[in-house]
Amino acid sequence: MALKRDNVVVSNMELERLLSMKGGKGEGSYANNSQAQAIHARSMLHLLKETLDRVQLNNPDIPFVVVDLGCSCGNNTIYVVDVIINHIIKRYETLGLDLPEFSAFFSDLPGNDFNTLFQLLPPMFTTNYGVSMEECLAANNHRSYFAAGVPGSFYRRLFPMRSIDVFHSAFSLHWLSQVPESVLDKRGSGYNKGRVFIHGASDSTANAYRKQFQTDLAAFLRARALEMKKGGSMFLVCLGRTSLDPTDQGGAGLLFGTHFQDAWDDLVQQGLISSEKRDNFNIPIYAPSLQDFKEVVEEDGSFAINKLEVFKGGSPLVVNQPDDATEVGRALANSCRSVSGVLVDAHIGDKLSEKLFLRVEQRATAHAKELLEQLQFFHIVASLSFPS
Repeated sequence: MALKRDNVVVSNMELERLLSMKGGKGEGSYANNSQAQAIHARSMLHLLKETLDRVQLNNPDIPFVVVDLGCSCGNNTIYVVDVIINHIIKRYETLGLDLPEFSAFFSDLPGNDFNTLFQLLPPMFTTNYGVSMEECLAANNHRSYFAAGVPGSFYRRLFPMRSIDVFHSAFSLHWLSQVPESVLDKRGSGYNKGRVFIHGASDSTANAYRKQFQTDLAAFLRARALEMKKGGSMFLVCLGRTSLDPTDQGGAGLLFGTHFQDAWDDLVQQGLISSEKRDNFNIPIYAPSLQDFKEVVEEDGSFAINKLEVFKGGSPLVVNQPDDATEVGRALANSCRSVSGVLVDAHIGDKLSEKLFLRVEQRATAHAKELLEQLQFFHIVASLSFPS
């Protein structure tokens, strides 16, 4: 992916160090634009808990280890880790077992704003040596687990062999490790000329994205199969689609393939960037079908599928006044910016990025009613277990 920061070309290999959700606590930050993800995650808690009920419990002398992959930098990851650990604690208590110590790893790419995340973490409950887990759990506004950040790509190994009980990853696996090379090759049939996303692209472009997704997911599963303890479980959520046509990316297509796309075209038509500059930018996201996902899991064979389904997640837009077109337009622009702003900034610079997202806001404002009616996300939900 030929991104540029000023005059420095950022290659696909360097994309890993660049990609992140918008950090900080500003209007366009991920922390302030992930309410929809929080709503969607809460609506799937019953499925998460079903997965946790399958996890093999450790000897209390062995710490129980939870990992959130693609944690980003808001409260959502902290909430989910709390849910996981509290549910496991109840299982121990129900069985009359002593509680182990708990450890949680928050993992994302190196560019993630871990500082903001760590500032949101409640303090660890500590008193004198030998404090009981029950005392720790009874402390209000404190956490009952040791926490650490782990930077790196989840498409490779991140943890020691057989060290993790539960892997959780939500709204992350649709991010590819790279834009497929053929999508940026002017000489090939997969060249995504005139577009910045897969939605509405040619079959060749779509197939390149699909192959990249399946290659990445296979690498993800191979890494987790080495890191997970026997009897562990994994709960995965990523953007999905109901259409068999990979050029129809559903809610992701409406988010990045319409007003976002048109805003790029505006910059070209106004002479602010060249058409080649636009064509060298592609959002490295792929919303798979259920079959896309299932094929990889079954071919890998490391994990048993407990549940694999498409889940209706709702709209990514959370607005107080749906009749206020300006608020809807701003919400869409902020939503786009929170997840793609870092890439856009690197490709065209901060000033042009401001102009781009202002145009996204203006176009979305003009189509506010349509957006509220049509913008609908679906998710692939996978509950996988690692054999004992």
